[in-house]
Amino acid sequence: MPTTATLTIEDLAEVPAFQDLPPDVLAWLLAHGERRDFSPNETFVQPGEPAEYMMALLQGSVQFSVVRNGQREAIFRTEKGTVTGVLPYSRLRTFGGYGVALEATTVFALHRNWFPELERVSPELVQRLVGLMNDRAREEVRGQERDDKLRALGKLAAGLAHELNNPVAAISRAADTLANHAAAEPELLTALLAAQVPLDTLAPLLALANRTAMPGASLSALEQSDREEELIDWLYAQGIADATVLAGGLLAGGLEADDLAPVLSALPAAARTPALRWLELQLGNRQLVRDVKQASHRISELVGNVKDYSHMDRAAGRVPTDLHAGIDSTLALLSYPLRKQRVRVSRNYAPGLMLVTGQPGALNQVWTNLIDNAIDVLPEGGELTIKTRRDGDQVCVSVIDNGPGIPPDVLPHIFEPFYTTKPVGEGSGLGLDIVRRIVLSHNGRVQALSQPGRTEFCVWLPVNE
Repeated sequence: MPTTATLTIEDLAEVPAFQDLPPDVLAWLLAHGERRDFSPNETFVQPGEPAEYMMALLQGSVQFSVVRNGQREAIFRTEKGTVTGVLPYSRLRTFGGYGVALEATTVFALHRNWFPELERVSPELVQRLVGLMNDRAREEVRGQERDDKLRALGKLAAGLAHELNNPVAAISRAADTLANHAAAEPELLTALLAAQVPLDTLAPLLALANRTAMPGASLSALEQSDREEELIDWLYAQGIADATVLAGGLLAGGLEADDLAPVLSALPAAARTPALRWLELQLGNRQLVRDVKQASHRISELVGNVKDYSHMDRAAGRVPTDLHAGIDSTLALLSYPLRKQRVRVSRNYAPGLMLVTGQPGALNQVWTNLIDNAIDVLPEGGELTIKTRRDGDQVCVSVIDNGPGIPPDVLPHIFEPFYTTKPVGEGSGLGLDIVRRIVLSHNGRVQALSQPGRTEFCVWLPVNE
C-alpha cells in the first residue's frame, strides 16, 4: 500500500539496477515514484490485475505463484534489490499470478506512464531495465520449455506404464499358475503310475502333450460353448469324472474327441482320468509359456519404441534420420491416449521416402507436440492421419485431424510464444513455438491449414541426398 514515509537517494542506490546513476536521475525517480509497504503474507498482485507499475524491492522478499489444476504453484521468488513488475517496452498488460510478501516488504513503484519520460531522462537506466526484461523473458521461456517437456514426458510415462501393465500382469499371472501346476504335477504323476499304465500306451499320450498344433479359426462364444458341451458329453461317456473341469483346457490345447479317442481306448479304465488330468496340465503349461513369450516380446517392443523415440543409444548431433520410424515410435508411445479416445489412426506413408539430416530426438518432439495437440482437440472416435510425401528436394510430413478446427482469428497467432487458448494452468503456449524453432533449426518450415472438420499441420524438411 502507498505510504507517506519518504525514500532517499541512498535507498534507491542500493538497488543494483539503479547503482552508479547520476543523482539527478535518482532524484527524478523519487519525484515520480512512490513507496509502498506490505505486511508479511499480504497479497499485492493477483491474477487479472493490470500490470501498471515497475517495482524495485528495497526491503523484504516476494513469492510469485500461479494456479495450475486448481492449486497454487510457486514459480519464482524475488529478494531485496530485485526489479520486477512491468518494465519499459514490456507487452505485459495483466498479471497472471499472485505476488505475496513473505516478510515486511518495502517497494519503490513507478507507473508505466512515466516510461517515455524516463527514456528521455536516463537512456542508460532504460537500457538496463530492457536488459533485465530480456533476461527475465529468456529465463521464463527456459522454464516453460522445461515444464512442457516434463508434461510431455509425464504423458508418455503414464501411457508407457499403462502399456507395460498388461504384459507384466500377464507374466505375473502365468508365473503364479505355473507354480501351482508345478506343485500339483507330482501328485498327478503318482496317480498315473498307480494305475499301472503299460509303458507302450504312454507314447501316444506324450505325443498329444507335445503336439504343436493349435485350434484353427477362432470360434464365437456360442460355437465354443457348443464344442465344450459336446466334449463334456463324450468324456462322461468314457467314464471321466472330471469332464466339466477338463474339457475347457483340452479344447484350448486343440484336442477334441477324435484326437483323444485312440489314446483313451489304449489305456486301462482306471488310468483314463489321471491321464487326462496330466495331459490337461501339460497343455496348460505350454499355453502359459506361450503367453509369457508373447508378453515378454511386447515389453521388448515397448523398450525398443522408447529407445527409437529418444535415440538414447546413439551419439548426439545430426544424422540421417528415418522420419517414418520416428513417427511410428511416437505413435506407439502415445497409443494409450489414442486408444482411450478411440482415435482411428491412418498412416499414409510415401514409399521410399528419402532420409533427412537432423536430430532424431528433436524431430520426435515435433511429432509428439503435433500428435498430442490433435488428441486434445479430437472428439471420442475421431480420426488422425499421418501423411508423408516428397516434393522436389523437400519432404512433407502432415498431421491431420478431423476435430473442430482452429478459429480464423486464432490461426495467425498459434506459433507465437506464450499464445494459448487453453485455460490458465493447462497450457503454456510454447508447444507450437518449440515445433517452429526445431523445424527452423533443421532448415525447414511449418504451416497450419484449418477449417471446421479438418486441421493440417505440414512440416517441410530438406532431403538428405
